[in-house]
Amino acid sequence: METGKLKISVITVTYNSGSTFADTIRSVLAQTYAPYEYIVIDGMSTDDTLQVIDGFACEFEKKGIALKIVSEKDNGIYDAMNKGIKMSSGDMVGIINSDDYYEPDALLTVADTYASQPFDLFYADIRMIRPDGISFVKHSKNRTYATSRDWNHPTTFIKREIYDRFLYRNETIHDDYDLILRLRKENVRIAVVNKVIANFRMNGVSHARSIKAAVKSIGIKYGIYRQNGYSRLYLFECIIVEAGKLIIG
Repeated sequence: METGKLKISVITVTYNSGSTFADTIRSVLAQTYAPYEYIVIDGMSTDDTLQVIDGFACEFEKKGIALKIVSEKDNGIYDAMNKGIKMSSGDMVGIINSDDYYEPDALLTVADTYASQPFDLFYADIRMIRPDGISFVKHSKNRTYATSRDWNHPTTFIKREIYDRFLYRNETIHDDYDLILRLRKENVRIAVVNKVIANFRMNGVSHARSIKAAVKSIGIKYGIYRQNGYSRLYLFECIIVEAGKLIIG
């Protein structure tokens, strides 16, 4: 498939994100390789989230980007993501949450990579932004040893036909990583690019900073490893990841 022919669907799941959502939307509109469509799945926000996206409707129309908006009750973030995936019609699907935003050449990087190295699963480096404004780059890797330290969800793009077979389980806060482990088991084609294509604000549920939250996360992620056939030794991997989160802040 030629670069110019790849249709990319971008999905944002949101709930009461009016204060940050505009940054996400502007980053989608600013892409040097325009998405085929932008899908917003809102969980019936009670703030101005819907007004924010409505304010950009004309810009999407001018750029020829299909804008699809759904606002209704859902059963959690992964249920909402699954809704967006089922609505999508592009060849490739990326999910960028309403606290985060793309670099301008994010989709171009995906399309160029696919043109030279066709893949089923793509991810890249990400800039992590702490609440105090300090940032650092979390690099991506693809190696035999499975660790979430090598993978960045906001930079992830998956072929739509893969999503036809695999959706999020909607069981835990780490269902995104569970999906990656399931795809690895299926030996899908993976492409990794060491370039920052997205920015992640470290203020969400997965970055809660407490011993109690860390212990809970360790248990959930360890269960996911075991469910996907990984050794009990991966308990140490889970501990290392959560300890790192506590230290970084």
